[in-house]
Amino acid sequence: MANIIDSLNSVIWSPALVFLCLGAGVFFTIATGFLQIRCIPDMVRQIRTGEKSDSGVSSFQSLMISLAGRVGVGNIAGVATAIAFGGPGAVFWMWVVALLGSATSFIECTLAQIYKEKDRDTGEYRGGPAYYIEKAYKHTAAAPFMLLYAIVFAVSMILATSYFLPGIQANGVAAAVNNAWGIDFKISAAILGLSLAAIIIGGIKRIANFAATVVPFMAVLYIIAALIIMAVNYDRIDDVFSLIFRSAFDLESTFGGMLGVAIMWGVKRGIYSNEAGQGTGPQSAAAAEVSHPAKQGFVQAFAVYIDTLFVCSATAFIIISTDMYKVFRGESEDGELAYAGALRDGVPVGPGFVQEGLNSFASGIGPSFVALAIMLFAFTTVLAYYYMAETNLAYFNRWIPNRGVRRGIIWSLRVLIVISVVVGATTTPGTAWALGDIGVGATAWLNIVAILFLQIPAHKALWDYHKQKKAGKDPEFDPEALGIKNAEFWVERKNAQS
Repeated sequence: MANIIDSLNSVIWSPALVFLCLGAGVFFTIATGFLQIRCIPDMVRQIRTGEKSDSGVSSFQSLMISLAGRVGVGNIAGVATAIAFGGPGAVFWMWVVALLGSATSFIECTLAQIYKEKDRDTGEYRGGPAYYIEKAYKHTAAAPFMLLYAIVFAVSMILATSYFLPGIQANGVAAAVNNAWGIDFKISAAILGLSLAAIIIGGIKRIANFAATVVPFMAVLYIIAALIIMAVNYDRIDDVFSLIFRSAFDLESTFGGMLGVAIMWGVKRGIYSNEAGQGTGPQSAAAAEVSHPAKQGFVQAFAVYIDTLFVCSATAFIIISTDMYKVFRGESEDGELAYAGALRDGVPVGPGFVQEGLNSFASGIGPSFVALAIMLFAFTTVLAYYYMAETNLAYFNRWIPNRGVRRGIIWSLRVLIVISVVVGATTTPGTAWALGDIGVGATAWLNIVAILFLQIPAHKALWDYHKQKKAGKDPEFDPEALGIKNAEFWVERKNAQS
C-alpha cells in the first residue's frame, strides 16, 4: 500500500503539475496585462479600507485566513530544502513563481467572489472552486459534467484537510516544542486540541479574528528576526543578492551545472508554499464583504507576495547571510557535497539550517525561536485547513433539507479535526504526508484546469472594475450587465439595493 501511495503521489506532483502552474501563471499574467505589478496600489488600498458585515469578514481578515494556510512549516523547511538541493539560485525562481502565481491567485479568488452564496444556516458567505466549477456552466449542456467535477474537487479537499494534513501539522508542533523545551508530546496534544476546539466552535468570525491577530504577529516577528541578522551582517547583503542571482543563471562556479535543479526546486517549493492555483485561497476569498469581486481578487493576489517575497525570503536571508547551509548534488543528502558553508556536521536539511543561522547571532536562541515559529505557523495552518474542509462540507449540505442534520455534519467535522490534531501530535506521521499531498495535489490539478476554462467572468470583472474606477466610482458589481450568468448572490444584492 505504501508503494502504491508513493507512486500515486509522484505522478500527481510530477513536473507536469509544475509546468501547468507555471504555464497558467504566464498566461494569466499576459491576459490580465501584468495586473500583479500595475495593480499593487489597488491591492494595498483594499487591504486597508475593506469592511466587514454580519455575513462577511473584512478583506484584511480574509487575507489573514488565506495567509494562515499559505504561511506554514514549508516557509522554513521548504526554503531550506530548496537551497540544499537547488543551491541559492532556487530562491530567485521562488520569486519568479510568486510573481506569476499572483495573477493566477487573482483569477481563482475573483471567481470565488463572483459565484459565492450565503449559508442558509449561518448567513455567512461560502464559495470556492467547488462552487464556481458547478455554477459557471450551470446554464449549459455541460452542467452535469461540471457538477460531477465540482463534487470530485470538494471530496478531495475534504479528505486532505479534515484529517491527514491537520495531524501532520500538529506533529510538527509537538516535535518542535519537545526539542526546544522538553514538553511532553501528550501535553502538547491536549493543549493543541483544546485551543483548536475553542476557536473553531465560534465559526468563521472567530477564526478570522484569531487569524487577524496572530498571523501578522508571527509574520512580522519572523521578518524582524531576518532583518536583525541582515543588519548585523550588513556587509554581506550585496553578496547574498549577488549569489542568489548568479546561482539562478548558473554563473556561480561553486554551483556549476545546477541550473536545472535550481529552477525545478525553486518552482516546486514556490508553488507548494504560495499555493497559487491550488484552490486553497478561494475559500477564504469568498468569505469577504466587498462591493466588487475584483477587490478581493487584488487582496488575494497580494497574499502570494507576503508568503514568498517576505516570509520565504526571510528564511533564505537568515540561512545564506549566516552561511549556515549545505548544497548537495543529485537532489539527496547522499549526493556529492557541492558546498559545506559554516554549518556543523550532523545538521539535517530542514529547520536546522535556520536554527544554526540564529545561533550564530545569539547562541542557544535558534531552537526556541524556530519552535515558536513552527508552533504559530502550523497551528494557524490547521485553522485554515478546518475552514477549507467546512466550506467544502457546506457545499454538500446545500442538498440536505434538514437543518439538524446539516449542523450535525459540521459538528462531526469539528470533532474529527480535533481528534486528528490530538492523534497526530502523539504519533508518527507515516503515510499521512503522502495521503495529504495526494489530496492537495489532486485539487491543484482540478482547480487549475478548471480556471483555465472558467476564466472569462474574472476578466470581465477586472475590466468592469477599471472602467468604473476610471469614471470616478467606487466599483459595484452587476453580473447581468456583464453577461455573467448564475451569479445569484450579486443579482439579489443589486435588486435589494434598488
